Amino acid sequence: MSKMVVSDLPDSEFEGKRVFVRVDFNVPIKDGIISEDYRIRRTIPTIDYLTQRGAKVILGSHLGRPRGRVVPDLSMKPVSLRLSELLGKPVRFMEDGIRDKATVDGLQESEVMLLENLRFHREETDNNPEFSKDLASLADIYVNDAFGTSHRRHASTYGMALYFDLRLAGFLVHRELKFLTKLRDNPEHPFVVIVGGAKIKDKITALKNLIEKADKVLIGGGVAYTFLKAKGINIGGSITEDEMMDWTKDALLKYEKKIFLPIDHVVAESLEKRRTRMVVDQEIPEEFRGFDIGPKTVAKYTSEIKDTGSIFWNGPMGVFEVDDFSAGTVHIARAVALATWRGSTTVVGGGETIAAIRKAEVLDSEIIHISTGGGASLEFLGGEELPGISVLNDKKQYNNN
Repeated sequence: MSKMVVSDLPDSEFEGKRVFVRVDFNVPIKDGIISEDYRIRRTIPTIDYLTQRGAKVILGSHLGRPRGRVVPDLSMKPVSLRLSELLGKPVRFMEDGIRDKATVDGLQESEVMLLENLRFHREETDNNPEFSKDLASLADIYVNDAFGTSHRRHASTYGMALYFDLRLAGFLVHRELKFLTKLRDNPEHPFVVIVGGAKIKDKITALKNLIEKADKVLIGGGVAYTFLKAKGINIGGSITEDEMMDWTKDALLKYEKKIFLPIDHVVAESLEKRRTRMVVDQEIPEEFRGFDIGPKTVAKYTSEIKDTGSIFWNGPMGVFEVDDFSAGTVHIARAVALATWRGSTTVVGGGETIAAIRKAEVLDSEIIHISTGGGASLEFLGGEELPGISVLNDKKQYNNN
């Protein structure tokens, strides 16, 4: 059932109201500098929409894993400064707005406030009822625009929402649900799924569901070596997940015709010994490890990506952060972008995959939808219920009230 979006309410519902927006500003920061602000920029439409209607906007997010401790390097302060630049106006930063309710109450119409890292409070991840109630007391309306944390039953994504009559989706969450629901339930065919990254285990729920619907499944990255080992192919010292071997063998037996595996590899003795880098066909020598798909595999995969109805890509094809092992991922990113221009519905998910797109110099406009979800998108595609989504008002439910 579709969820209520902020635009479903009359403008007057927001005027003068305090609106708590759960955002996902978990962005990479080093020495106070944000290296990738995509998640921040994606929330701007929701924030602008609310402030233009006179709402007092209170933003809450986590950053990193402080585990209930105050960690200065994980402060949201740099995020507030970057958000101010993007919005073109000041953003109030509250070091502890949860306890400083007087300042929150002093927020003016169309002003924006960002709270300090919610995970500085252990009660956030514990979904503590009292902490949830305290958070809820800050606002009149609840909005979830943090799809990437919607699979967590935390105070700011679930517990506090229960205290509101109005629990709405922001535009980012609405867009995520639109594209991911289509892929999960009714993808356009031919449907190509591209899977990479280090581990099958992290993607198993989505893989079980998507592999059924896909016409082709192109596998790279560390995931590929477990599949190749299951087929009895020598993978040298490449990483594998032996605990996933039984499932992998069953998948190969059942879906052998639609699963594509690398036919050559870029290998080296180790990441440190890159001078030994070379390309090998199929079998990897014992003293070497695979770090990227080879040029023959790139050619094969890019040909399979052409003229598709829809594409879902999660996980790089190799250790793309290292230039010597980035070619496979970069070529796949550009092939997916080209498929977009040819009319395919292209959806890319996962933080590493977004970083790979940046490395390939592919523009946001060259992919139909870039999911901020990561684990949340994989769980959703696997058919799991996301607490942060289930708690929102259904359109039908609200209309019947």
